Amino acid sequence: MIEGVLAILLAIGVGFNLLASVGILRFPDVYTRIHASTKCTTFGTIFIVLATVVYSIYRWLPNHDARWITIGIHSALVVIFLVLTNPVGAHAIGRAARKSGIRPYGAVIDELEGYYEL
Repeated sequence: MIEGVLAILLAIGVGFNLLASVGILRFPDVYTRIHASTKCTTFGTIFIVLATVVYSIYRWLPNHDARWITIGIHSALVVIFLVLTNPVGAHAIGRAARKSGIRPYGAVIDELEGYYEL
């Protein structure tokens, strides 16, 4: 039973990370690639870490070994820091790209036109 749950969580996580890879290869400009890489890798990593947490709880329950609950807590902290830092990093990369003059591909309306020019 636990193996099935872990396999589903890992498959979902790997699927999201695979979609991020496809998005990076297929999308036309840096902004859409940032979108694909941050959204998909965040969700993919959440599911992979969730599998780790479920497994650590499963191993912790029979004998209450503190090592397993420590692994689960550390994994949960990884998710929290990832959710906090991944959007900020993506925003910083996008802002740096815009400041360096990279325009969005196929944009009809560019509200930032001339905003970052000196």
